[in-house]
Amino acid sequence: MATTIDACGLACPAPVLLVKDAVERQNLQALTVLVDNEASNENVSRFLRSRGYSVTGEQEGGLFRLTAEQQASSAREDAVTENRPEHHAGQKNLVLITSDRFGSGDDELGRKLMINYLKTLKEMGDNLWQLIFVNSGVKLTTASSPVLSELQGYEQAGVIVLACGTCLEHFGLTAEKKVGSTTNMLDIVMATQFADKVIAIS
Repeated sequence: MATTIDACGLACPAPVLLVKDAVERQNLQALTVLVDNEASNENVSRFLRSRGYSVTGEQEGGLFRLTAEQQASSAREDAVTENRPEHHAGQKNLVLITSDRFGSGDDELGRKLMINYLKTLKEMGDNLWQLIFVNSGVKLTTASSPVLSELQGYEQAGVIVLACGTCLEHFGLTAEKKVGSTTNMLDIVMATQFADKVIAIS
């Protein structure tokens, strides 16, 4: 019988940490995880897949039920390898966008500067590894973003684009995200650890 982990009612990144602890301590071959929001659903699913599990999910009202099973060894190795940062081609530059505007003072100017900055990031070339959006920066990953097409282009080119799930929920924008994956503080901490350079923009 698969272990069931009830992570309902827990704030980010607690659901992922709870699942991570169980997987590492118990070496689980199969498990079921219950979460109660879309951000946790995406975060836990991505974490389990990165550890070599196949994941299926179903939703009943506000409850998400994730069923995970450990894959065969070859598939598991592929899943883990794809998530190793050393497979990035160039220097691993992580850009952390903490606002939807650049600097303080005039908000309209700040928004224009942020648009220009994100459009110019392509000049980093292969060194651009991850773009992580937190706080009001997550607004730039939604349908109304003035740089949505640029961010989608970066993602298609292989740049990892992540948006903070807690932040999306705070602003009521979870369903509006149109680029990147939903992330959590565990992912952000690990990404900053593995990056060669972290550039924080606010």
